[in-house]
Amino acid sequence: MENEPLIDEPLKHELSALYRAEGRHYHNLAHIEAMLALAGHYQASLHDPEAVEAAIWFHDAIYDSRAKDNEARSAALAEKKLAGRSDTERLDRIAAMIIATATHELPHFDDENAVRDAALFLDMDLAILGATPDAFDAYEQAVRREYGWVEEPMWRAGRSAVLKSFLARPDIFHTEEFRQRFEVQARQNMARSLKALGLAESKQA
Repeated sequence: MENEPLIDEPLKHELSALYRAEGRHYHNLAHIEAMLALAGHYQASLHDPEAVEAAIWFHDAIYDSRAKDNEARSAALAEKKLAGRSDTERLDRIAAMIIATATHELPHFDDENAVRDAALFLDMDLAILGATPDAFDAYEQAVRREYGWVEEPMWRAGRSAVLKSFLARPDIFHTEEFRQRFEVQARQNMARSLKALGLAESKQA
């Protein structure tokens, strides 16, 4: 059991098909690949890189912009597909990391190493916020397309609330590495986006 990889090629193939589904403009395979690249870059800092890799592969496996339980359903899928590939404590940890992407609050683990891995995993998921302005704008447009069914005033109100909630946090990123690399740019990107949403709103009023 221990020698088998948590995520083998057949499972990657199966999950890749989910990420290629129509309607995924941001939460797609490119997002997973970007996170895997970050995980590779920070591998030396990870206590259980394989568990983090599994959490990355599964965290957006179920994605429906109209649903409120995507993270819980993605975690349940991970537990089902990974059953027998590792011990339950490790699988529970992976599921908890996936569920944490709903709020981006750290899960409550007794093990400091597990907390550290979860912090890095959540920061990898939000790294796009601190991308170059062009990449951030492309991300925002892609998410807007995923929520194409939402009318513009509702979208602006909802998106503004999300951006404000992140900007209100003392730190957007949990780890020192990601704060140093992305925090300043993330705040600039989100403030600019918030301003644009407000301007669009005032034009409509």
